[in-house]
Amino acid sequence: MLVSFDDVTFSYGDNLIFSNAAFAINEGEKVALVGANGEGKTTLIKLIMEQLTPDYGRVIRKNGICIGYLEQNGGLEAAGTVYGEMLKVFSSDLAAVERLSELSRKLSECDPSSHEYSVIAAKLESAQKYVDARDAFNVDVKIKRVLNGMGFESFYEREIAGMSGGEKTRLKLARLLLEAPDLLILDEPTNHLDIDTLFWLEDYLKDFGGAVLVVSHDRYFLDRVCSRTFEIENKTLSTYPGNYSKYKVLKAERYALALKEYERQQEERARLQTYVDKNIVRATTAKSAQSRVKQLEKMEILQKPYTPPAPPRFNFTYTQPPYERVLTIKNLNLSVGGKTLISGANLDVVRGQKLAIVGPNGAGKSTLLKRIASGDPAIEEGRYVHFAVYDQENANLDGQNTVLAELWERHVAYGQTEVRASLARCGLVPEDMDKKVKDLSGGERAKLALCVFENEHGNVLLMDEPTNHLDLPARESLEEALKKFDGTVIFVSHDRYFITAIADSVAEIENGLLTAYSGGYAGYTAAKQAAAAEQRALKEEQERKLYEAAHKESYRSKKDRAHEAARKAKIKQLEADISAAEGQEEALNAQLVSPEVLADYKKSAEVAQKLEHIRGEIEKLYAEYEQYIG
Repeated sequence: MLVSFDDVTFSYGDNLIFSNAAFAINEGEKVALVGANGEGKTTLIKLIMEQLTPDYGRVIRKNGICIGYLEQNGGLEAAGTVYGEMLKVFSSDLAAVERLSELSRKLSECDPSSHEYSVIAAKLESAQKYVDARDAFNVDVKIKRVLNGMGFESFYEREIAGMSGGEKTRLKLARLLLEAPDLLILDEPTNHLDIDTLFWLEDYLKDFGGAVLVVSHDRYFLDRVCSRTFEIENKTLSTYPGNYSKYKVLKAERYALALKEYERQQEERARLQTYVDKNIVRATTAKSAQSRVKQLEKMEILQKPYTPPAPPRFNFTYTQPPYERVLTIKNLNLSVGGKTLISGANLDVVRGQKLAIVGPNGAGKSTLLKRIASGDPAIEEGRYVHFAVYDQENANLDGQNTVLAELWERHVAYGQTEVRASLARCGLVPEDMDKKVKDLSGGERAKLALCVFENEHGNVLLMDEPTNHLDLPARESLEEALKKFDGTVIFVSHDRYFITAIADSVAEIENGLLTAYSGGYAGYTAAKQAAAAEQRALKEEQERKLYEAAHKESYRSKKDRAHEAARKAKIKQLEADISAAEGQEEALNAQLVSPEVLADYKKSAEVAQKLEHIRGEIEKLYAEYEQYIG
């Protein structure tokens, strides 16, 4: 056990956050912490970190525990270079290697028959054991593995001080991974990660030896990394076995069972009360009525299961549709600060298309979106196109305005009731109306920005990371609204669930090229996998030719040639099987988040079970594949 809560209750003054919370995080566990914004996830983390003290109960931490904490917007602040800062993590290991080298030098200079030789030899053996245990000779390998995986492959000597906030957050996470604490606490670690980095981090954390507690709105991430889920809702902490998808199923089952028990008791209480009311005054039945009164008095009253507040209800409309061809990009070159981001890009977007723009961080996704909005000679807009723009930084909001004024000043013809109703639909409560925009939480700012955005009534929506800072119910509501919208959507997102739900096409920016893919996210990933398989096959062919050239004088028996042919055939079959299974996984993931499945817990359970089975099959196929290519 690393950390446990023993009936912990915590309040801010009169505001109860949660009561009687009880759980334990064990060594090596991967735990998801979910709950709506403001429910107390950050408070729970601060209690673990001993930054807060509970009102009642105990927070118990293992003696000597090492905890690494990545705050939501907590970047690494340092004056050195990227690689130099990572080296600091291994200062004791590097010192041990230096000591080992020094002891080796001293030993070589000693007389083997002397007492000093025996003393140094003993010290050398001890130092060698320490170095081996710490794998200290592989410090460079460890650092480069993490830096490359986190997207810093070309930035080893870059000065940290000149980095953006998102880059500093990624670098802080890289350092935490290298520190390998007993418990790694990650608060929204995926906000600044591109898709390739996300996949790498998920694989790394699955193999990570320490425990992980992660707060994230990335449902793919939670499904791939976590095997247990904590939820804070209605001032209560509940625990569920399994990842996010399984938690959704189990929560629905718990709610259905609790509601059934509550309704059954209500019916029984009503039946008993009706009998009492009819018979308590009759002499012949008064005794039996009294017995039912006692039954009612002894009955432990069940509370009606908590129903969470309705999520925001977004609604995107426009007054006039554009012509069929919304956007045409011809030979676009995009550069920033002398760096070429995109060269010779061509792209057509038609009315009603839902296009996701993906690619690594820094590839130019947001820059392309801004260029589309602001205009460029290489970008031709269709007639009657009216853009509405959502900026991930919400930079268009005036921090000094109140929430009410921020929308009203943009639409002075609206009445106050209309403005308040629009803000309320987007999830802002009456208490938020007079708050300054600068005082809003990230989630509240995002909802306000989306409210402003939907009131622009664009027929072409340009959206840069619209799900950032939104809790899961708000994300799902936004997904539904965009799916119903019959206009055009061009968006940048790292949320793979969101992309799967919305996009019917994908445009990827990679290595300065803009490449379009049809068939939504599933079509994009299938094409990428096929390209990767082709590259592997090409590499294998090159290696085969090199091998044959190096061994052209050697002779292989008929049996050896047959064996090699069978091996290659098996590899080809396994690659086809893996591709098919991953296609099934993508389809099941999309099905799991569809409204009809989410509304039916039995269907959710069935789909989740199929998803778990196919993931197991994929793992087996990859294990077998590795045996054949090893």
